[in-house]
Amino acid sequence: MISHIDHVVLTVADIERSVQFYKRVLNMEEHLFANNRKAVKFGNQKINFQLLGQEPRNMASVGSGDLCLISTWPIDKILLHLCESGVEVIEGPVQKSGANGSIQSVYFLDPDSNLIEVSVYEK
Repeated sequence: MISHIDHVVLTVADIERSVQFYKRVLNMEEHLFANNRKAVKFGNQKINFQLLGQEPRNMASVGSGDLCLISTWPIDKILLHLCESGVEVIEGPVQKSGANGSIQSVYFLDPDSNLIEVSVYEK
């Protein structure tokens, strides 16, 4: 029935701050869509940003997201990039279980305290 995730939505306090963080730290591309809303894209997916209360049917609160993103970079390069970007790693690298097998993961928070996990599949 389901083939893949198209996009996720994060509720944030400041959309522009979030866009800049995801561009700088995760090398994602800024994307404008319907009614000048903002998102970031990577591959065939995107992360849309919304302000608290912007979408009445969504009861999420700021900072309630938890994302796992798969990287093509080795874990050491990810750690170096996060350090150079001034991002504090709060856990990792640690071994976890991904959708398709064993992964090495590092965890950090975005500006709104959404938990971001960047992972590499073990070969």
